[in-house]
Amino acid sequence: MDRGGENGGPADLAAPAGSGEPSVRLDRVSKQFGDLVAVRELGLDIGRGEFFTLLGPSGCGKTTTLRMVAGFERPTAGRVLIDGQDVAGLPSYQRPTNTVFQSYALFPHLSVGENVAFGLRRKKVPKREINDRVAAELERVGLAAESNRRPNQLSGGQQQRVALARALVNLPKVLLLDEPLGALDLKLRKGLQVELKRIQRDVGITFVDVTHDQEEALTMSDRIAVMSSGVTEQVGTPETVYERPRTTFVAGFIGVSNLMPGVVTQAGGGRGTVRLDTGLEVEAQVDSITAGERCHAVVRPEKLEIQHSGEPPRAGLPSVEGVVESSVYLGTATQIVVRLAGDVAMTVLVPNASEAERARLPGGGASVRLSWAPEHMHLVRESAASPDTDAEAEPGANELAEQAA
Repeated sequence: MDRGGENGGPADLAAPAGSGEPSVRLDRVSKQFGDLVAVRELGLDIGRGEFFTLLGPSGCGKTTTLRMVAGFERPTAGRVLIDGQDVAGLPSYQRPTNTVFQSYALFPHLSVGENVAFGLRRKKVPKREINDRVAAELERVGLAAESNRRPNQLSGGQQQRVALARALVNLPKVLLLDEPLGALDLKLRKGLQVELKRIQRDVGITFVDVTHDQEEALTMSDRIAVMSSGVTEQVGTPETVYERPRTTFVAGFIGVSNLMPGVVTQAGGGRGTVRLDTGLEVEAQVDSITAGERCHAVVRPEKLEIQHSGEPPRAGLPSVEGVVESSVYLGTATQIVVRLAGDVAMTVLVPNASEAERARLPGGGASVRLSWAPEHMHLVRESAASPDTDAEAEPGANELAEQAA
């Protein structure tokens, strides 16, 4: 369900089918820091109750975009709408949003319960209601027994749960997540990915996540916007952006990039023929790529089959030949890098189903043939985007705590 455009223009104003009025709409939003354009005419619709992720490298504009939704930055141009209301001119404390930061941004002198209650007390919510809502949120995040402890007595994962409870207790219409798992170790991060998605489904509000971690985005998101140089390269479901990337940037950023350059020789009705630089000519879905246009053929590492060059080729499968450059044992799989003609590197992932099968895999220097099913090859255009230097200033710890609460 990839309905977004490639360059952040009107085609990106796409929310899930049947979602009605979007929860968040970015209408040609731009942001400049001096001469640097951090975000360029960005257009996005984020559906109500959707877990939406802005994914990209440092400096791509994703954090600036989040901060404009939160109210920590004002757009240079364009509109930011939440539930149909233009909030671009409103300060953060007047917006129906809350933010969870990577640094947790907890008040060290307050207990867990006092941290979660901070925003409600500032709004002068009745004490009994505060107690009930704080207890409910700590129960939701699994920290009901830790209410009286201080943040420095908790693990990193527990502190992040406190930050999440503090944000949710304010009943925001949109919860903004600024790389919330980035400071955690790998095992804890993977566990909290699943937990965050469970909590989002439980509360049913819109989550907007910012991350550079592709696995995090694929695991948690309903849809992903892949950003580069202040524009969206592609918007779609995790399956779409992984299986059918639109540009070389998306193909390379989401997963391992296997890009074979070539040229479309015939095109019509969405189907055509591509001649790879290796000499192989194969039929393919060309979509909007025209005859004579340069492109790249993408085949994901797990979709490639590898065999020694001396073995009979697999009937009916397109194939290319090369030399094994390296073979690395990864536990569940073996990663083999094959160098093709024209200095094109291809990565193959072979599941380690048995010791016997792994022993038969070709080693370094072996001549091999790579083949794939035609439906596993996808054509992409060269991306024009090139990441800029991140121009965003990080607020201090006290300011973060105030923003989060």
